[in-house]
Amino acid sequence: MSRNYAGLSRERIILEALHIIAGRGLGGLSMRRLGDALEVEAMAIYHHFPLGKEQLFNAITAYVTSPGSTGEAVPEEAAPDADREGDDAHEADTRPWDERLTSWADDYRSRLLEYSGALSLLVHRAPATPADTAARALVHRALTDAGVPADGLDRAADALYSYCLGAVVHEVRHRGDEDAPDAGEAADRFHHGLRALLRGLSA
Repeated sequence: MSRNYAGLSRERIILEALHIIAGRGLGGLSMRRLGDALEVEAMAIYHHFPLGKEQLFNAITAYVTSPGSTGEAVPEEAAPDADREGDDAHEADTRPWDERLTSWADDYRSRLLEYSGALSLLVHRAPATPADTAARALVHRALTDAGVPADGLDRAADALYSYCLGAVVHEVRHRGDEDAPDAGEAADRFHHGLRALLRGLSA
């Protein structure tokens, strides 16, 4: 087996792990199997994830939920910068608040569907990355524009995240049913529920 680890990166490891999970399920992922798929010794993976599988699981969760993230935690001193990044992104976006949140929800849903094999990880793990912090700031800012008071922002954001995750779990769970909706109908159902939730949050 090759000992050339020059091309090995956190993202490559995460993507290969997601490929294994998609084919074999979460229980089918092991460091040895992952190493074989990457054509490296399993110990090479520990260079990027020294704490082992639990650290890898956390990184997978971050990658699935945070575009561009490879699972690096947010340093204590980096959080304010991440918040400003979210605010700057909002200031450049002049769309109404509900359009911004719908766009965010569509992107979030798409990533959850793309990596649906890892959904069970999200039940027990919450990402803590600059990308997630920036996304949360964007959601908070849009909710503020909708009239949600400051002391209700976290609860409103939690409702949005929970709806998106729950809707995807429901869609994936029934994907093989005989009467399961096609992709277009599934998206319409998601938007129907999302619109109702946004109306309630802004009332």
